Amino acid sequence: MLKSVLIGAVALTLAGCATVDVADYRSERPLLDLAQYFNGTVDGWGMFQDRSGKVVRRFTVRIDAKWDGNRGTLDEHFEFSDGERQNRVWTLVKDGDRYTGTAGDVVGTGQGIQQGNTFHMRYVLRVPWSGRTIDVDMDDWMWRIDDQTVLNRTAMTKFGFRVGEVTLSLRKR
Repeated sequence: MLKSVLIGAVALTLAGCATVDVADYRSERPLLDLAQYFNGTVDGWGMFQDRSGKVVRRFTVRIDAKWDGNRGTLDEHFEFSDGERQNRVWTLVKDGDRYTGTAGDVVGTGQGIQQGNTFHMRYVLRVPWSGRTIDVDMDDWMWRIDDQTVLNRTAMTKFGFRVGEVTLSLRKR
């Protein structure tokens, strides 16, 4: 009996460590072609939740996007519920189904992959915190829902511990 309980506990622990693979979405439609979707203006509505799940910040974003061949520019204009405004300009470079991404507050280069209706990208974001900045690991997922709508969830971690999550709904004009 003890052996069965131990095996069950190990199986549950390992299942908890399993991760989703972007390839799982390879056949999902509509296709999320970043160069097509992020071309023109995209509006977004989002929130940041702390590690307990409490919504601590809400925001809107306008993304002015354009592509030149395999290089895209996403000029993001954020307005937060407390009145703060931020701007981030992403440069994305496409190579097949893989992407690299850079921005002024991104440390190094983000690495992404697109499959079916899904895009997954990991990067390190330098964020203001208590009068200084910290580097936070971002695990960013996007899913295309229909012709105009993309949903985005980003888990934020530091030293492997979840510090928050961003949820964002995007709508192409």
